[in-house]
Amino acid sequence: MKTVIVKYPAGNVQSIVFALERIGLQSIISDKKEAIQGADKVIIPGVGEARSAMEYFRKTGLDQLIPNLKQPVLGICLGMQLLCLHSEENNTPCLGIFDLPVKKFVPSDDSMLKVPHMGWNKLFNTQGVLFKEIEKDTYQYFVHSYYVPLSLHTTALSEYFLPYSAALQKDNFYALQFHPEKSGKQGQRIIHSFLKL
Repeated sequence: MKTVIVKYPAGNVQSIVFALERIGLQSIISDKKEAIQGADKVIIPGVGEARSAMEYFRKTGLDQLIPNLKQPVLGICLGMQLLCLHSEENNTPCLGIFDLPVKKFVPSDDSMLKVPHMGWNKLFNTQGVLFKEIEKDTYQYFVHSYYVPLSLHTTALSEYFLPYSAALQKDNFYALQFHPEKSGKQGQRIIHSFLKL
């Protein structure tokens, strides 16, 4: 199986490579059209900033390529947000696969919660193929200042200030706000379920 991790200006790519290696799978990191189109699975990981990521996608033509992919595609963290319509981070138009906004967490004056949200948070109402092998109400590791609201595409939710989408799915596109590659055995099972699609 050929798995391509999309190359663009974002961190966290190497941790995805290591997560795949732990289950015995080699991957390649590429921004080349031929490599991505020819992959069996495509993963868009990311820790970074939406505008610079989208500028790179437009420069390389990935903004046109990614929405037209037919194989399973997984966006993680920033990768999930880039699959949405628009991000409040620097007022950035994104890929529009999910017709959803990406909003910034706004803490109330009396809240003890901090932004960015960093740490372990519980998943609720998990549904769909990515969550078949994990325990109910599992905890996953999150690092984010922006979130996607709940929608018909939500396949898992979490809560920080308010309930939000921890996972999305539409056709062959899957997305996770948390980092399964940093979430131990349960996160590894989610990655494995994606690779089995």
